[in-house]
Amino acid sequence: MKKKYVDYEVRPISDIRDLLRSSVELYGNLTAFLEKRNGVYEPVTYSEYYRDVRGLGTAMYDPSRPERRIAVIGENCYMWAVSYMTVVCGMGVVVPIDREATPEDIKNIVGIAEVDTILHADSAKGKLAEVEGVPKIAFSELRGLIEKGVEMIEAGTTVYDGLPIDPYKMSVLLFTSGTTGVAKGVMLSHHNIAFDIMEMCKMINIQPEDTFLSVLPLHHTYECTCGFLAALYRGATVAYCEKLGTIMRNLQETKASIMLAVPLLLETLYKRIWQNAEKSGRADTLRRAIKVNNALKKMGIDLSKKLFAEIHQAFGGHLRLLVSGGAAVDPKVLAGLRDLGFLALQGYGLTECAPLAAVNRDTYYKDESAGLPPPNTWLAIHEPDENGIGEIKYRGENVMLGYYKMPEATAEVIRDGWLYTGDIGYIDKDGFLIITGRKKNVIVTTNGKNIFPEEIEHHLSRDPRVLDSMVVGDTAPNGDTIIKAIIYPDYELVNSEVAVKGIPTDDTNSPEYREAVRDMFTQMINELNLKLPTFKRIRKFIIRREDFEKTTTKKIKRHAPANLDETNQL
Repeated sequence: MKKKYVDYEVRPISDIRDLLRSSVELYGNLTAFLEKRNGVYEPVTYSEYYRDVRGLGTAMYDPSRPERRIAVIGENCYMWAVSYMTVVCGMGVVVPIDREATPEDIKNIVGIAEVDTILHADSAKGKLAEVEGVPKIAFSELRGLIEKGVEMIEAGTTVYDGLPIDPYKMSVLLFTSGTTGVAKGVMLSHHNIAFDIMEMCKMINIQPEDTFLSVLPLHHTYECTCGFLAALYRGATVAYCEKLGTIMRNLQETKASIMLAVPLLLETLYKRIWQNAEKSGRADTLRRAIKVNNALKKMGIDLSKKLFAEIHQAFGGHLRLLVSGGAAVDPKVLAGLRDLGFLALQGYGLTECAPLAAVNRDTYYKDESAGLPPPNTWLAIHEPDENGIGEIKYRGENVMLGYYKMPEATAEVIRDGWLYTGDIGYIDKDGFLIITGRKKNVIVTTNGKNIFPEEIEHHLSRDPRVLDSMVVGDTAPNGDTIIKAIIYPDYELVNSEVAVKGIPTDDTNSPEYREAVRDMFTQMINELNLKLPTFKRIRKFIIRREDFEKTTTKKIKRHAPANLDETNQL
């Protein structure tokens, strides 16, 4: 059977230092990074970046400590990229730490990982006060060390350049607590990451002309591998977003063409496009233009850039590709963005896979799927039921070495050469992975029915008045397990509907306001329940006043007490 796609060509790399050196050779004078300094984005070339990495490595090299453990913590910035690369290029093991981690968590990670030095953003200084006995160097101090190292290189010191790298030994130690709070150290090698980058780049076309807007936190493998290292591998530019609130402005300033995202970010951007269209009275015109353009596309004519020029300009005029990961995104959002001329895809990854386990190709995709496995890797379903649904397992050279100092936990997930992901799904006739839920999140009803909360959350997310939701099992007075939805509304939309009824929205504690909002969501849930099997229907709901407590990749912490608390509901 003939494949419906071809792999893009890639160059072989043996490790991350090989990636850096070969990219400097190929793209030395091109811009590797854009970082805002004094209100202006300043470029850094590949050659300048390599100079800084070599300089810092030479200055920090200590022959008495050949296998160092160096932590990096801070917001996405150029010095984070310099710090990370300096450590992995022969100095030892880099330990990226979540910039949102608590002081206690940081202290624990530093101790467990046996960190000997911490490189940190100046903004993280306060959180590091409790970490004693470990030298700390602020990013603002690194420039002095870099210049010192460059002087040493010019004087003939080349020891850092020749430090040995074993591609199959641990080089990155990532602590991931996911949404359960149980921290595990994932050990990744140079080979894990290099393999992941090469296979990913066979599936998605990245060119030196591309600019990535770096939004997601770099301590996660998704942004680090796919948005930082893969960009450097292809000679592209990495531009650092200042903060979530400046994404649109930064897209315009950097003329970014690619952005990695999480579903919440994509869905928010898409909702805003349509909210603006409705407010300006252009929504019907936009719908007609989409219909015409989709008809033209079938004849090989795409006028997206012209018909939707105003929308594209709002996104900087160059944005072409959005890749979502971390959780399932509404297929309608992906299709809707593509209707407007933005190719939006989703993938599936785990820190344990460095992170890629599946992604939709840019020439072959299904919006409802998590994608296809990368070349030279395999996905399979463990003990599928009559519908082909079971636990997803994965095999490939990007699978982690194991959990740090946790052999039992490692043996639980790596068996017979397969990584057992803990996610539930099936593989369709074309080889696409469809994820239905998370094994540990399954709600088992009193009569033995299995319910994946993600499925119901997906239905809820389709209503624009729902910003986010979490579905959990609850106990009815008769002892039965029932479905409970915890909803965080888009209060801007909710209040506009309430105001139309002549009800004041300034006092959200008034009985009149609360009754109006609850009636609104009661109607919404009743309509949704008609579309669901009886055992999946929502029997109870809570309306939150505040957003959920989340991880830095915007996943709801399902077991956080604050997210289950019913005392501060509407």
